[in-house]
Amino acid sequence: MTMTTLFYISLGLYAAALLVELAGVAVKRDKWKNLAWWVFVLALLTHLGYFVWRGLVAQRLPLSSQFEFSCGFALGVSLLLLVARTRLSADWIAAAGMAAVTLLMVYASRQKMEISELMPALRSFWFDFHIGAAVFSYAAFLVAGCVSLRYVLQHRKGEAPDSLKMKKLEYLSYRLVALGFLLLTAVIVIGAIWAEAAWSAYWTWDPKEVWALITWIIYAVYLHIRLRRQYSDLFLSWYVILAIPAFLFTFAGVNKLLPGLHSYA
Repeated sequence: MTMTTLFYISLGLYAAALLVELAGVAVKRDKWKNLAWWVFVLALLTHLGYFVWRGLVAQRLPLSSQFEFSCGFALGVSLLLLVARTRLSADWIAAAGMAAVTLLMVYASRQKMEISELMPALRSFWFDFHIGAAVFSYAAFLVAGCVSLRYVLQHRKGEAPDSLKMKKLEYLSYRLVALGFLLLTAVIVIGAIWAEAAWSAYWTWDPKEVWALITWIIYAVYLHIRLRRQYSDLFLSWYVILAIPAFLFTFAGVNKLLPGLHSYA
């Protein structure tokens, strides 16, 4: 078996898990949804195996290219879904989470998969911390969006906003955003230290830096208004959903439309 084959096996298993999950939701069969979950776990294990294999071949953390980062992003979302399901009993997040992971893997499959040497600017002690934090920051924001979507759907079904179920949904979304924000802060700070060492400037107004800052501000505003409790939980949930394009553009759009010092990532 080749490394590329293992990647496509992972992608196929993720897609199969999503289809079985959606079928289980449609016909209201818990057995189908349980089957979908175990297929998803198998996909996660093969995905993790691929990630480790690629890292051993590359002799570095495999997150330097758009393909590698996309693959790592999907793995981060999968791991958070695993935690949500096993530790928080949040089985309802499966459909949206599986869809997100599958789409990320499909996107990754459209990128160049070749393993390349790190550019000189990337050969740094800070590489693993900067890129690794970015992966889990984006993953936390995306899963928070899935949780918030669940809140909105439950609200439309007539669930009372002050019910324990709805309060737990909103609080889980808040905790995920807080985690993502903390990690994004680390990304920006570490990036500034790294930039000074690599380019003799803490901040260069590179498009990636600018959009990372924009994303940071968007989520900082969310945390501010959430802590002040000036708006309803429904408003906050919509805010988290509508914030998704910001970090997705930082993740992929900047590289495609606004080339700069981070174009290799």
